[in-house]
Amino acid sequence: MLVSQILKSKSDDAVVTSLPSLKVSQAARILSDKRIGTLVISDDGKTPLGILSERDIVRELGKQGGGCLDLTVDQLMTKKLVTCSLDDRTDAILQKMTDGRFRHMPVLKDGALVGLISLGDVVKARMSQLAMEKDALEGMIMGH
Repeated sequence: MLVSQILKSKSDDAVVTSLPSLKVSQAARILSDKRIGTLVISDDGKTPLGILSERDIVRELGKQGGGCLDLTVDQLMTKKLVTCSLDDRTDAILQKMTDGRFRHMPVLKDGALVGLISLGDVVKARMSQLAMEKDALEGMIMGH
């Protein structure tokens, strides 16, 4: 299955972005209010500069306490992004996410942000694919 197929199947394919100057406390509020796990950091909403996850915030809270909430998101964000394209296969994406131990990946087309996929999206797509393969094999065995 391709990344493009996952994005088409998502009920909400909007990517929540934030300016690099946003305070971490404001980012935490957005994550909480929208019930999402990550923000893509971008000056223009199209070119990703980094990504900030709820895990990034919790880790920094553990290191330096509540003072980190006054930092800007560009001070905590992951700057070395791992991205994918619409034509990437989900099995390769799943491997990248597992190896890198992260749960969200920006999807780019010609360098511009077109979506965001989560580990949950990829697992759901893979489970659906496996169920279809199982049904096809059972049909072949049963002679249908």
